[in-house]
Amino acid sequence: MREELTEKQARLLAYLEKEIGQNGKVPSLRAMGEAFGVSYSAIRQLLEELEKKAYIRREGRYSRIIHLLNPLGEVSGVERGREIPIVGEIAAGLPLYAQQEWGGTVVVDRELYRYPNLFALRIKGHSMKDAAILHGDLVICTPRQYAENGEIVAALVRNEEATVKRFFRHDDHIELRPENPAFSPQRYSFDDVLIQGKVVGVQRGPDGVAGV
Repeated sequence: MREELTEKQARLLAYLEKEIGQNGKVPSLRAMGEAFGVSYSAIRQLLEELEKKAYIRREGRYSRIIHLLNPLGEVSGVERGREIPIVGEIAAGLPLYAQQEWGGTVVVDRELYRYPNLFALRIKGHSMKDAAILHGDLVICTPRQYAENGEIVAALVRNEEATVKRFFRHDDHIELRPENPAFSPQRYSFDDVLIQGKVVGVQRGPDGVAGV
């Protein structure tokens, strides 16, 4: 059984749980110090005490990475958030996941999304509604430069427009197929379509920029 916390330790732990739960990341030592009106060294000492009592685990250089622990010593469920970038304006010629200008970030469940280097695209339009991808949603993508037939992908068309469609490769063309009978399949030459990623999930979100 873990030792009880002092009032200061309990306050810091509650602060960490709130920040990580809401933002998906650990605040800096400076931010913690400012929030509590104490010095950098005082925060470091409190963290050391929390670690000794098995409420947190620190790792990385200068112990900047902090994991919250449950009573069994496992990483707490509140820490399951993972922050990934949302693609904003599309830069022609660059992979979507290599953009220098992002349109913000979104926190996703790291247990559900274990792929490395994930990125999100904001959706605009209704052509994928039968695949439960709606106007204003965020699609979560894992970077890929290839696709299997039938997969839903993020693609850059003619080096200009990002789109989300179901992919099919034919002998003489690429088909990007919508999931809405009100829209027709789109045919492109092989040179017109650059696969950027495979869609691995959807989150409801504000209006966005990826056409569907």
